[in-house]
Amino acid sequence: MNKFVKELLSTSVYLLIVLVATYLIVNFVGQRTIVNGASMEPTLYGTDKNDPEKVGDNLIVDKITYRFNDPKRFDIIVFPFQYSDEFYIKRIIGMPGETVQIDEDGVIYVNGTVLKEGYGKEVILDPGRAIEPVTLGADEYFVLGDNRNNSADSRSEVVGNIHREDIIGRAWFRIWPLSRFGILEHQ
Repeated sequence: MNKFVKELLSTSVYLLIVLVATYLIVNFVGQRTIVNGASMEPTLYGTDKNDPEKVGDNLIVDKITYRFNDPKRFDIIVFPFQYSDEFYIKRIIGMPGETVQIDEDGVIYVNGTVLKEGYGKEVILDPGRAIEPVTLGADEYFVLGDNRNNSADSRSEVVGNIHREDIIGRAWFRIWPLSRFGILEHQ
């Protein structure tokens, strides 16, 4: 075999290995996503439709952790919206088997006990369907955006409870903007 054919074969094998590794990483380990909208402010900032210069936080979504461990309360998760090809990013508030309720004063109760958390940007004005107790199934999670009054989340019938199998992964690391670069706070 001449030198040119050997070099071509070597380069082709190398490119094939790179493509397979990239495919495996993107599909099974992590992927980049851009936050769109204000539902997770002040934790995550999204692209502003009125200001094309304002690009949302760029995140790495960890797709491998939940293959070995269950999601935890306050994890920020990514899941598909059931009526479009969009992905939502929200914080887990209610765990499988729990009952979540939000009273008319915006207080969140889990199994009848006030939830102690400081992620909500403001007092909830509309408890939505959670004005009545919402009991989660064995594989369901109740999620809220941190910007509670500007978020389509589990309080809405359209979003509802999130099934375990629908969770893509956990928002793990912010890569842009550099001023906010780093691991995201979950617990």
